[in-house]
Amino acid sequence: MAIRIVRLGEVRTTGEGLRMGTVRRPPRGVPKAEFASRDYYDVWYPALSPSAELVAKAQLAKGTEDGKAWRSFEKSFRAEMARPDVSRTLDLLAALSHQTSFSLGCYCEDESHCHRSILRALLQERGAAIA
Repeated sequence: MAIRIVRLGEVRTTGEGLRMGTVRRPPRGVPKAEFASRDYYDVWYPALSPSAELVAKAQLAKGTEDGKAWRSFEKSFRAEMARPDVSRTLDLLAALSHQTSFSLGCYCEDESHCHRSILRALLQERGAAIA
C-alpha cells in the first residue's frame, strides 16, 4: 500500500488504486464521463494544485535554465500547501498511504519541474508510504 505519483493520461499500473487529479483544470477535449476510462483521474482534487497565479509562474519557470524561477515557484507552492485546510489534507493522505493504495497526478511531462514533485516531497516529509 502506498501513494504513486503519476502523469495523468498515462496507462495505469497494476495496484495503483484510486487516481486523483491534482490539477487546476480538467483535461481539454475529453468528456467528463471518460476521464477515468482514459486514465486521467477518478476524482478531481484541485485543492492540491497550484493557484492560477502559480500555474503561470510555473510555466515561466519551465523555460529558464538557472533554477531560480523554479525555486521561487516551489517556495510559493509550499506556502499554499501550508494553509491549514490543505495541510490537513496532506496529513490525511500520508496516513491513508499506510492503509490503501492510491495515486496523485498532473499532466506535466517532466516531474522534476511539476508541482507533483513538490507534493511527493511534502508527503514524504509527513511519513507517507510512496511507491
